[in-house]
Amino acid sequence: MPETPLLLDPNNFDPKRLDPESRRLLAALIDWFEQRGKVRLLRDDLDAEWVTDFLDFVRRERLFATFLTPSEFANGDPNKRWDTSRNAVLSEILGFYGLSYWYAEQVTILGLGPIWQSGNVKAKERAAEQLEAGGVMAFGLSERDHGADIYNTDMLLTPASDERSREEQTTADGDDDGVLFRASGEKYYIGNGNVAGMVSVFARRTDVEGADGYVWFVADSGHEHYELIGNVVHGQMFVSNFALHDYPVHEEDILATGPDAFSAALNTVNVGKFNLCSGSIGMCEHAFYEAINHANNRILYGNPVTAFPHVRAGFVDAYTRLIAMKLFSDRAIDYFRSAGPDDRRYLLFNPVTKSKVTSEGEKVVTLLWDVLAAKGFEKNTYFYQVTRLIGALPRLEGTVHVNVAQILKFMPNYMFNPAPYPEIGTRDDPADDVFFWSQGPARGASKVRFADWAPVYERNTGIPNVAVFYQQVQAFKDLLATAAPDADQQRDLDFVLVVGHLFTLVVYGQLILEQAELTGLESDLVDQIFDVQIRDFSAYAVALHGKPSSTLEQQEWALSAVRKPTVDADRFDRVWDEVQSYDGVYQMRP
Repeated sequence: MPETPLLLDPNNFDPKRLDPESRRLLAALIDWFEQRGKVRLLRDDLDAEWVTDFLDFVRRERLFATFLTPSEFANGDPNKRWDTSRNAVLSEILGFYGLSYWYAEQVTILGLGPIWQSGNVKAKERAAEQLEAGGVMAFGLSERDHGADIYNTDMLLTPASDERSREEQTTADGDDDGVLFRASGEKYYIGNGNVAGMVSVFARRTDVEGADGYVWFVADSGHEHYELIGNVVHGQMFVSNFALHDYPVHEEDILATGPDAFSAALNTVNVGKFNLCSGSIGMCEHAFYEAINHANNRILYGNPVTAFPHVRAGFVDAYTRLIAMKLFSDRAIDYFRSAGPDDRRYLLFNPVTKSKVTSEGEKVVTLLWDVLAAKGFEKNTYFYQVTRLIGALPRLEGTVHVNVAQILKFMPNYMFNPAPYPEIGTRDDPADDVFFWSQGPARGASKVRFADWAPVYERNTGIPNVAVFYQQVQAFKDLLATAAPDADQQRDLDFVLVVGHLFTLVVYGQLILEQAELTGLESDLVDQIFDVQIRDFSAYAVALHGKPSSTLEQQEWALSAVRKPTVDADRFDRVWDEVQSYDGVYQMRP
């Protein structure tokens, strides 16, 4: 095993880069899960038991209050801040023990997005108070008919003066005569919608046309005009369907209106959906431990299962993909935390984490499942939970194709128009990431520029497979310069998505190499990661060749871009030894 283990190990958890209170809270969280034990954890999952006891822990330890409250509303608590570095560790731990626990935090983050971005100080103070009391939030954007389509919503806000006379208002709302709107409509796929004290709800006014009619407001799931229809999934997660029936909306409930409301929706996703990557990483790490513990100690035909070459190949692939997920995600945090009006590179790295990292998580689990086979179906394994839920992460309110389409907007400037930026180092300092709540209008993606991606590849061409992959990257740049998708192909999403996947590999490789340099990662592992990168690039090149609309020139390019990774049996064996060294390192307490 490496001197500093690369995977989360609950038995030896002490991230010294974090401040003492953050470390204490995270260690207490791990201890809470371990004390409950694996039997209880798995039983609650199979019984679809709502995470009440977890939220009791959150309340007692003020966990969400500490991690999710910006310092401006910390009421003097020096530990409260929005710190993406430590939030990612929290998300990874929650994913490690169960997606349902991660989900309760995830949708709380999303629900807080429109609140912390708003100019409504009273709503922010109310949110801070509810977090301090152990409350959770919800993000009321999606609908049954529209999904997360921000351009369309059937949640309607009717001016109260159009609906009732002042006398009728008083009758309906008692002494409260400050109702501005009546909200009516349904929302679907809304996590925490069963208990959230503040549900951020996206709606449109009936008296205003177009984008100027968009509104974010907060609703209370305990209000009499709030109907909880039910949970749309079977599981611990409560993914609610709720309806508002003439719900009274007051001025202090309004978070944003018009184009600002539209931007708040997208900017919330920029912040909140980043945690998809760390949740996926945590799930894969726990699954990996179960897989290596089982396979390395199971004897078939007189040999451990791991003596078979195809099993070792699968484990090495799974491990290197998992380490690559962690490298990219950790480096993306640095760009997020260093973002500002003049550095919006995070807008590219965010959809890469949402689509690429989470898709890689699926591949990791599939590779491990090919080894575990029938064992992966057993209900007394965490792995069984992972097989059911790992596919949710690339598909939560932003499918892979949506994110890859977003990624493509950045491709011209990224590949051909670099700009100077100051160097960004590792950002694990205990700072409040205030820019998240003042990102500005959600537009201009095609104008975002990037530092030159080539130097980090060139510095690492001494690593054989980095050199081969760099050849493919340069070939991809040539394709875009000489045989780029024409106007018809650009309208063919099936075609351009393959181009998007090829481009994503370039971005993915850049940040992996940057993080490898910053952490001093051993070259054997980097070499093995780029063995995977080369094979994935070649597979997408072949897919491009086979697309119905590909031109002869593009087909010729595709075949010429296929490469075989540099084979080094000794390197592979060293990486396998590293994989095997995790056998017995962690098993969850019974």
